[in-house]
Amino acid sequence: MTAYRKLIRRTALAATTAVATLVLAACSSSSGGHDMGSMESDSSPTAAASAEAGDHNDADISFSKEMIQHHRQAIEMAALADSRASSKEVKDLATKIEGEQDPEIKTMSEWLTSWGEQVPEDMSGMGHDMSSSMPGMMSSDDMDKLKKASGAEFDKMFLEMMVKHHEGAVEMAKTEQADGKYGAATKLADDVVTAQTAEIKQMNEMLDKS
Repeated sequence: MTAYRKLIRRTALAATTAVATLVLAACSSSSGGHDMGSMESDSSPTAAASAEAGDHNDADISFSKEMIQHHRQAIEMAALADSRASSKEVKDLATKIEGEQDPEIKTMSEWLTSWGEQVPEDMSGMGHDMSSSMPGMMSSDDMDKLKKASGAEFDKMFLEMMVKHHEGAVEMAKTEQADGKYGAATKLADDVVTAQTAEIKQMNEMLDKS
């Protein structure tokens, strides 16, 4: 009986030890797997977002530099409307253009600085002719004519020039949509296409009524 009892005890002890080992192994595996999964889940999206935020190419740089200059001329044109336009509708549109494009200039300037690129010098109002470098840009002669006009003549000239200017901006934005890599820049290009296409339609309707 004694030998039999010893055999039962040894068998029970061995079984208990085996079960305990299996439980510990399972817990360890589950805990380790959870920790690694949590680490990957927590860190990977952040790393990916960080990499994406700084990911840009030459098209993004060119778009930002050129659109800054393009916007500056549009704002220069719009600023003239306050004292020279006769139509409230033209004045309201000019104010809207300034309100849209000035913040975009600041945003694109911040991108260029973060990329280690130089923000273009502000040439607006200095008589520099940049009409050949970007689509839709007015020449120095065009700007001089606009500055000398007033009343209904200014309204018509402003609308005709701004339609052309906006069409150039849309063309530039579509190039960025196709070739750009930086998400925020391509999103801004989307906004430019949407806003300025709508304004082109509005200005053409205003011209039709004049």
